[in-house]
Amino acid sequence: MPKVSSVVVPYATYLRVYEPLAAFPEPERSHWARYARRLGRPSYQDELRRSLADLLPTPPVAVPVHESGDAFVLDVDGVVCVCPWRTRLRGWQALDGLAEDLPPVVLDAVLPPVVRRQAAQDYERWLARNPDARPWIRTSTWQVPINWFVLVSDEEREYVKGVGGAAAGARDAAAAFGDEQPSLRYRTPMVQARRRVARALRALREAVDEGPLIDGLVDVGRWLEEFHPRSLVELDYGGLVHVLPAGELEGDHSAADVAEGVEALRRGDGAAAAEAYGRLVERWRAVRDRRSAN
Repeated sequence: MPKVSSVVVPYATYLRVYEPLAAFPEPERSHWARYARRLGRPSYQDELRRSLADLLPTPPVAVPVHESGDAFVLDVDGVVCVCPWRTRLRGWQALDGLAEDLPPVVLDAVLPPVVRRQAAQDYERWLARNPDARPWIRTSTWQVPINWFVLVSDEEREYVKGVGGAAAGARDAAAAFGDEQPSLRYRTPMVQARRRVARALRALREAVDEGPLIDGLVDVGRWLEEFHPRSLVELDYGGLVHVLPAGELEGDHSAADVAEGVEALRRGDGAAAAEAYGRLVERWRAVRDRRSAN
């Protein structure tokens, strides 16, 4: 495997589904079983660095030519669970949202129209052969979408301070010597995540009109239904832990705020729900403001 840079790439957060090996048909199941026994598997940072490196050639590579054979692996009570990267599929899907995130002049400079058109045509042909394809990973930049927090609870929060808040050079040195890196994530069983989505949707629909929050939660709920019921759902702050001060991360209990807001709606307490929502909006507005500062 070629050497991968140790430079930390921030910004991206992730929602992942890990499925048990039994959920995969052969020969894919055997591939992942062998893969899970490998040492030195690449990390999410490696995946992101490779994607960014593809943008450097002229013309840039908008979507990998071949699908990734890598995955994230967890051992859950002796059961091997796998989250395939599916980088090519996710790259195609990400192209659809670029026009909303980047001004036309910037988008054309990063990915010329001819490159985007070719990628769109390739995706259309591929999708015709793979109509049921779906990614195991959802990605967001400079935020964790509020509807993701519905899936988890504060009790499932796992925060490792590591060397968070250190300068970039110190982080790279720590990575080189194998020191523990910062992380903030939640993991929950699939059945629990689906139950929380259903409860939140009932509370929201009884209290508010249809809107982006409900639409986003419906979309996430439908996505979860595509996976094995014994899967594991992971919400990972990813690279954001490298740009947010340790104090902010320690005090970030967004899942608790979301749960409090949903419970307030169920009680009919609009004031308490608005207060919880206000804390969330303020916290994540401050995070997104860092995008402009950089």
